[in-house]
Order: sequence, then structure tokens, then C-alpha cells
Amino acid sequence: MTTPLADRLAALAASSGPDGPADPPPAPPAPETPVDRPWTPAGHAHPPADHPQVLADRPDGTVVRSGRTVAKAHAPDADPQDLAARLRIAAHPLLHGILLPPLPLTAPDGFLLLTDDGRALTRWPYGSPVAPDDPDAAPWEDAARLLARLHRVDPRQLPGPVPPMCGPAKAARALTRLRGALENGPAEAVPRILRAAATAVERAWYGLPPWARGEVPPPRAASLCHGDLHLGQLVRHPATGGRWLLIDIDDLGLGDAAWDLARPAAWFATGLLAPDIWTRFLTAYHAAGGPALPPHGDPWPELEVPARALTVQTAALAVAKAVTGERALDEAATAVIDACSRMVSLPQQLAPGGPVVR
Repeated sequence: MTTPLADRLAALAASSGPDGPADPPPAPPAPETPVDRPWTPAGHAHPPADHPQVLADRPDGTVVRSGRTVAKAHAPDADPQDLAARLRIAAHPLLHGILLPPLPLTAPDGFLLLTDDGRALTRWPYGSPVAPDDPDAAPWEDAARLLARLHRVDPRQLPGPVPPMCGPAKAARALTRLRGALENGPAEAVPRILRAAATAVERAWYGLPPWARGEVPPPRAASLCHGDLHLGQLVRHPATGGRWLLIDIDDLGLGDAAWDLARPAAWFATGLLAPDIWTRFLTAYHAAGGPALPPHGDPWPELEVPARALTVQTAALAVAKAVTGERALDEAATAVIDACSRMVSLPQQLAPGGPVVR
């Protein structure tokens, strides 16, 4: 992050906006947690900050906190018009209690500023993330209920046009990142095991239907979807004792609601999420009237393709980070890479011993 950007975000977070000081807040864009792996004690619980504090600094977003407010610089290639539409949706009354609403910047309904080089900036209340030191208290049921409520929102009642959900496009970007990591490093510097893993990921990727690779629209695209659900996307508002809300609307839009369930489904299928947690998650989603899955029977016909896509996305990012030296392959990364290999050699088998994908 450049110093001018950091200073701009700090000033934006500390500002009072067009209507005076912000009300006591909900919560911010996602803290820097491992977004493509199961929730582990690797997140960050942020203490109260009187001085600017960088919460996340990644290529796809930088977040700076000042007191009860945060400011976010979105990805440099984010489409300002699509982002503005997503911000209006997040602020809409139908999303109250589901999504964290943005704070106004330029007018009561102006939630977006652009830097001189065209990068989008937004401002949000601060909220507390999932506690990293208490995995048993991870709010899986709350996440499921929030998704069910989100999926039941009628997009026709929202300010439009509602952009498409970006999940498949995000998966495609993960493959692009993997290819770039391999191409930009000397061939002899990439260990054979990582090249073999990358080959398995690529083969699994091309076993997916075109819509899951972001090449054509999905066959079902009528639901309002978050697009990138993981536990780093939940915060409490108010920060102490408030309700859970979904944050990070960069991928929000119309799509197949099953995509929002695909990451926990993939973790369960690859042995990274305990069966009882998966059951609790599904039960809470059904009880809240979630429309992505049939109320009874096997959920895997709806989850198969999205779960495979999220498995490949997770594996691609893991291998890319290992190639560039950001992170060694760990047990979670090995599990999803092995799943990619099974998806190629045994097309009906996502995980050893089940679930069998029909």
C-alpha cells in the first residue's frame, strides 16, 4: 500500500461524512483472514483504535480503521458502476439486518469516491470479526440464516440494474493467478510437487462446466447472492454484543444461490469441516427458508458444481501462494489439491469415502 493511499483512507475513516458524525456502527469490510480455507485461529480481533490502523492490505482491497469507522480501497479493476449498484443494494431497507450498510460519503445516497487514478473508496462502520481463539463458537448457523434471508430478497424490489454475482469470475481469477505464478518464476525454481499440483488443478478446472468457469451465464441466476461467503465475511454490530451481519459486497449480485453454500460444502466434502457443523449449517439454512436447496433429500445435485468450483479455486490459490513463497502447502491445501486429483481420476468422487457427487 502506498503512503498516499494509506493517508487518504485514514482521513476518510476519520471523517464525519456529509451528514455529520456517523451513528454508532455496524462493521467493516472483511478483516484479513484466510478467505479460501476453513476458519481457523488465524483471523484478527481488532482492539479499539484511536489512531489509524491497517486491518487488511491485499491486492484486492485495503482497509484502514480509525476509531469506530473504516475506509476501504477496492480492487483497482473494480467496476465503479457495478460497485455503486452493490452499495445502493447494501443500503436498501430490504437488506437491513442482513448486510452491513455503507456510510454516506458525498450525499445521503452517495457511497463511493474515486481517487485520481480511478480507484474506488468506501466508508463503513467498524464491527468485531469472528473470534479467532474460539472455533467452537464460530457462527455457522448465523451465517446460514443470513444467507437464507439474503437469497429470499426479491431482486425486483432493489435499485437496479443488479449486477451479476462474481463467484465464477473470482474462481477464474484464481486460475489466472496460479498461471501467472508459474509463468513469472524460473522453471527450475518451482518444485516438481507444486507443478504436479498445478496440473491437477488445471485438469479439474477444465472438468467444470463453462458457467462455473465464468465463461457463460449460469443456468440459474435469479437469486441475490453474496458471492464469496466465508466466516471472515461476518462481523458483529455494534462491535460489542451486536448482531451478526454479512460484509464485503464486492461480489454481490444475481446468481445461483447454491454458490454461497459451496465453500462450506467443499470443506465438508474434503474433510475440512466436521460433519456435525455441516449438518448444523444446512439445518439452519433450511429452517430459515433458504431457497437454494430442496427442503428434503440429497442437496448434492444442486451443490455439486459450485462445490467443485470452490475446491479448484481454493487449490489454485494455495498452489499460487506456495509457488511465490507466500505460504507453504499445509494440511488444508493438500486436502483440496488431493480432491482436484480425485475429481479428474474419479469424476464422481469429490472426497475419499464420500460424499459421492451424483
